[in-house]
Amino acid sequence: MVLEKKDFIEVEFTGKIKDGGVFDSNIKKDLEKLHEGHDHPIETKPFIFPLGEGMFVKGVDKFLLGKEVGEYDIPLSPEDAFGKRDPKEIRTIPIKSFEDHNLNPIPGSVFNFDGRFAKVLTVSGGRVMVDFNNPLAGKNVKYNIKVLRKVEDINEKVKSLNEFFFRADFDFKVEEKKLILKVPKGMEKLAEIFRGKYKELLGLELEVKEVESSKPEDQKIEVKKPEKKKKETEVKK
Repeated sequence: MVLEKKDFIEVEFTGKIKDGGVFDSNIKKDLEKLHEGHDHPIETKPFIFPLGEGMFVKGVDKFLLGKEVGEYDIPLSPEDAFGKRDPKEIRTIPIKSFEDHNLNPIPGSVFNFDGRFAKVLTVSGGRVMVDFNNPLAGKNVKYNIKVLRKVEDINEKVKSLNEFFFRADFDFKVEEKKLILKVPKGMEKLAEIFRGKYKELLGLELEVKEVESSKPEDQKIEVKKPEKKKKETEVKK
């Protein structure tokens, strides 16, 4: 069965820096290597995504088109992975921006600047030099990908998109050509942004209903998954 654009697939994956260690995985033994020395429990889950829609690393997405269910080793250049390093992404920020939020910029620490993560490089006088490049920018990497199956169930597809768009497991119901999505109060406009994607990928018209949530985790929604290797602190510019 040849995999085509917009096919939903379930994969196990591990990403490694060329001649280096693991930087991402959804396989427990590989995640344990990544988080070696940490006390928190390691949790893994299958990753389901539609091919060719920019929901996984560009080079992997492109490689799997036309392939079949199976296991592949995929070496990637920076251009097909996390991009080249951009000198323009290294910027200087007044230390007062940190002091105003009672933060201490130490070289090596990572901060959230209005949704973008950056690493502190140097602190000199009243200036802090930070790097907004992806930590893996400029690096050759390799992915081991095992395509477990092509996903056909509409409910699994909906759940995978909800997880990707909102990092949340919302209640929903599929009725003929309609998807009724129940979101916490205040999230209707955000959900509406993805109306076109649900239609394009699932062939379903989206109907959003706001509900009172009894789950604390539903009250704070992350649209983008942050880096977890270092402590992250938010700074507003």
